[in-house]
Amino acid sequence: MGNQQASPILALQQQRLLLQMEYAAEKEAFRKQTEEMGLQRKVKRGDAWWPIKMGRSYYNSLNQLVVEVHRQGEDDEIEHNFEFGKPVCFFYVAGTEKIKYFNFTATVSYVDGDRMVVAVPDNGKLIDVQGAENVGIQLFFDETSYKTMFEALDRVIRAKGRLGYLRDLFYSNPNTMKAESFTFAPLHFPYLNPTQEDAVNKVLRAKDVAIVHGPPGTGKTTTLVEAIYETLRRESQVLVCAQSNMAVDWISEKLVDRGVNVLRIGNPTRVNDKMLSFTYERRFEAHPDYDQLWAIRKAIRDLRQHRKRGDEKYHQKLERLKERATELELRINAQLFGEARVIASTLVGSANRLLEGQKFGTLFIDEAAQALEAACWIPIRKVSRVVLAGDHCQLPPTIKSFAALKTGLGKTLMERLVENHPEAVTLLKVQYRMNEEIMRFSSDWFYGNQVESAPEVKYRSILDLDIPMTWIDTSQFDLPKGDEVLFKEEFVGESFGRINKAEAELTLLALENYFKKIGKERILDERLDVGVISPYRAQVQYLRRLFKKREFFKPYRSLISVNTVDGFQGQERDIILISLVRANDKGQIGFLRDLRRMNVAITRARMKLIILGDASTLTRHLFYKKLYEYIEAI
Repeated sequence: MGNQQASPILALQQQRLLLQMEYAAEKEAFRKQTEEMGLQRKVKRGDAWWPIKMGRSYYNSLNQLVVEVHRQGEDDEIEHNFEFGKPVCFFYVAGTEKIKYFNFTATVSYVDGDRMVVAVPDNGKLIDVQGAENVGIQLFFDETSYKTMFEALDRVIRAKGRLGYLRDLFYSNPNTMKAESFTFAPLHFPYLNPTQEDAVNKVLRAKDVAIVHGPPGTGKTTTLVEAIYETLRRESQVLVCAQSNMAVDWISEKLVDRGVNVLRIGNPTRVNDKMLSFTYERRFEAHPDYDQLWAIRKAIRDLRQHRKRGDEKYHQKLERLKERATELELRINAQLFGEARVIASTLVGSANRLLEGQKFGTLFIDEAAQALEAACWIPIRKVSRVVLAGDHCQLPPTIKSFAALKTGLGKTLMERLVENHPEAVTLLKVQYRMNEEIMRFSSDWFYGNQVESAPEVKYRSILDLDIPMTWIDTSQFDLPKGDEVLFKEEFVGESFGRINKAEAELTLLALENYFKKIGKERILDERLDVGVISPYRAQVQYLRRLFKKREFFKPYRSLISVNTVDGFQGQERDIILISLVRANDKGQIGFLRDLRRMNVAITRARMKLIILGDASTLTRHLFYKKLYEYIEAI
């Protein structure tokens, strides 16, 4: 470790090699998926829409040629993975399921339910797609994100000045370099608790870096919004980023609710008027000069299309129009960026040409523990100090290459900073979500027993004398149905995932019984909401189908959501059921070994947590053994 401490540059070069491995692994996985995976499975995994209907094409306000795409077909319980900024390609199916690709990539501009708007290259290739039969669209390998991350790492490795200073600081420990701070009397915020208040003060005092470590339910977002709001009393504009579009939306929405002028680069995942109203695209369109700009752009297209042979003046006319367009664009941009107090984007999105050459005093990174270090460096290049918020005991970044993960690619900048600079960290210690007993296990295992419950949630429960946590051990059940349903995991498709059908049935049964205890009237009156979680995607889809079919749950449709752990990131429900799926004689539990996922799953519950799993398989692992014993003891 001492050696690594000595040279941040070596460590970053190592990081670059690992990223290269990840890049190769993901590219290879993509190639395999494209060449070998059946179309139905791509559709099932949410990576493709087929068949689709092509809608109208037009130029959007950013002057990109876009086309509307409509998903046909029945599979509405499949969550798809399309969102703003992701690269896609079109294909058509010829004869017997043979997929042929059109040779250009496009980019998702926005998705709303079964309709997607896609930006395509303006070179006449779209016509082929519009004329074809049996067309579909699928996610394409994300070359640009990697390119942006490599560029950022190279810049940081070569950096002098402020960026070089931050690099050296982040890789050193307090004995060599300390994270510096200003000193001034603490400010008080009446609606924050003491640790939240400390966190905001630490952010305001930090010269270099501050870290807000927020365990589940401790009000991390509230604290971060407050810190941004206070920082804006001292700085005219800040940059706010997060790994995913969803996290950017979430924090942007909260800031807008506080009356802050946010300019969102990119489009939101939930397309509604409130969220769209602060996007760059929507604001650009709404600008009074936009109509004039649109007219000039149209004139440019017409001129190009109807170019007459031997027209001497063609180039002059074209140049003159282009100059006017550019001038107007710059004017509109200057105004939009001039008014905004917060510029919000994903980490990779901060490399957008709109932000080229822009500098900010402070960068806030939310959900920092879910981002690869390389991605964090993309926006850090534009700022002089950094505030990270997140929880490295919850979901880690997704990494495809096992070798890269083992060699440390999974170590995030936030984790590194918490280790190297404890002086910059504030742990939020009061949680406002869970019944004490649900929280206690997580607090003991992950947070050194430091988290406590706010008095108003400590004893919250739905039924009197209810036990807040139960574990239904599926190894105790024998179903008298011959061999048909066993409590054993099975594979669906090649690597499409594991499911445990009997456990899924039991999950529905457990919820039905609990609902009967509470009574229909009360569930609907109080709108008690339920999350059903499984780490395995195949199980999630199987559960969704079961819920759809089961008559009993009809009246409660809107109150029940079924999703993977990642799908519940940052959310909470009154009642949570977790179907762990794994059940085998060898005690293999696969990626359930990543306990951070389990931490997220358990801590979504406000008042009741029901775990379904085969104890004989799972309790061979210490964490699950302890959890099982803890629940039994309650």
